[in-house]
Amino acid sequence: MITLRSRAEAEKIEAACRIVADTLEYLGANIKQGVTTKDLDDMAARYIKERGAVSAFKGYMGFPANICTSVNETVVHGIPGKLVLKEGDIIGLDVGVKLNGYFGDAAMSFPVGRVSEEAEKLLRVAEESLYKGIENARPEKRLYDISSAVQEHAESNGFSVVREFVGHGIGTKMHEDPQIPNFGVPGTGVRLKAGMVLAIEPMVNAGRYGIKILDDGWTAVTTDRKLSAHFEHTVYIGENGPEILTKWRKKRQ
Repeated sequence: MITLRSRAEAEKIEAACRIVADTLEYLGANIKQGVTTKDLDDMAARYIKERGAVSAFKGYMGFPANICTSVNETVVHGIPGKLVLKEGDIIGLDVGVKLNGYFGDAAMSFPVGRVSEEAEKLLRVAEESLYKGIENARPEKRLYDISSAVQEHAESNGFSVVREFVGHGIGTKMHEDPQIPNFGVPGTGVRLKAGMVLAIEPMVNAGRYGIKILDDGWTAVTTDRKLSAHFEHTVYIGENGPEILTKWRKKRQ
């Protein structure tokens, strides 16, 4: 069942989303060669606590950390640890928080110093794919209009979209209906309505779309070990179209 949120509820979700976006920007400013993924997790834990929220991820189905740190061929759900970032890496950070009973969720992928042309293109196209999807989060559109827009942009640029993981509704639970794949047939799926809150999150691979879960039960990597990038926003569907609740304060898109 898809829950429609009032404007007052949307404002509560947005308050959580503001902390998510600020956390990502704070972490992004600290990404550099020599930093470990555990360093980033510690920074996030302190920052989220200072803002009066709690991590939505830590303890969720047993996940052991506050954020997900997915480096290079890791698609999603990378567990922070001893891995040291080096020049040329890319890293996806996924942050979720709970504030006063409401959730926010977003992800962003960053370069570590100078990266290859392929990595630069992947980061650009993956982020563009997110906004292509968001453009279709409008009343009277269909759910898979979002999905197909993501897929078309990624694939037209020579990349692939992950099939096994999806975006999702969000509100008083971290994951709510509907599921939002990053591939699909336009004009199909449930009809979108004002009041829906969606976490739209393309996962775009440089090579094939296949993934594998490592022995830790969480870390998802590309089967061909090529790079992957992950971008996500929480979006409220208003009467006049999409409203990004996790919008970056610094100019991006």
